[in-house]
Amino acid sequence: QVQLHESGGGVVQPGSSLKLSCVISGTTSDYSAIGWFRQAPGKEREGIAAITRRDGHPYYETSMKGRFTISRDTAKNTVYLQLDNLKPEDTAVYYCAAAPLTGWGLRSFEYDDWGQGTQVTVSS
Repeated sequence: QVQLHESGGGVVQPGSSLKLSCVISGTTSDYSAIGWFRQAPGKEREGIAAITRRDGHPYYETSMKGRFTISRDTAKNTVYLQLDNLKPEDTAVYYCAAAPLTGWGLRSFEYDDWGQGTQVTVSS
């Protein structure tokens, strides 16, 4: 089983940047990809990006390309999500999750293990 812990959220002004971290612990080889998701109040959870464990290749939800960047530091067992030029509509709880070895995508049902989330609020 994989445990995940997010950090790095906060309250920022429009146009600001944040870098979220997702620290992976437990059986750190027991997943195929790490994904980032977000959920705003009253909305469904939506996928942002994922990065594969085997080769670190990034994948993005089409609508999320441009302002968000996923990366990793394998030595630290950490996956990052860089958020640039933040807008009020980016306000949400951001989660990281681990997909099983059987496969992955950018839909929340494809992920088994989840962190507790970190709040990002963009407001002037």
